[in-house]
Amino acid sequence: MVEVDTRIFGRIAIEEDKVIRFDHGILGFPDLRDFTLIFNEDKGVESSIKWLQSLQEPAFAMPVMNPDLVVAEYSPNFAADLLKPLGDNLDSENILMFVTVTVPKDITKTTVNLKAPIIVSVENRKAVQLISDDDAYSVKHAIYEQLMAQKAVQA
Repeated sequence: MVEVDTRIFGRIAIEEDKVIRFDHGILGFPDLRDFTLIFNEDKGVESSIKWLQSLQEPAFAMPVMNPDLVVAEYSPNFAADLLKPLGDNLDSENILMFVTVTVPKDITKTTVNLKAPIIVSVENRKAVQLISDDDAYSVKHAIYEQLMAQKAVQA
């Protein structure tokens, strides 16, 4: 069990099987390698936004979300060798994919980075953040209106 005093969530205890390892860090933060996902649940309903919390730097937590919530059939392209750190079993049941969320002061300008998703192997908890070869995906894909529309449908 690892305990971390986080800036956002206070003191949290993380079981070893919940640690996600980025062997090469994440883009812009190569020295941060061990993370966990924090699911911020409200009234028993899972939030669309989760938090990728660093275990080495307690002040670092990045909002992430499943790209399928904002883009139908999201399927970024990568060179196969870039996925090797995740292992051999990479079918859709054995990976989780997240995109980073940027929430500025004006939340109506919230975006996700579809160009550089985070891919996690469920089997070994290894992860990579890769830049997609696909020019169809943007670094700043606006999502506020989509999320509000989804929330209205769920209400």
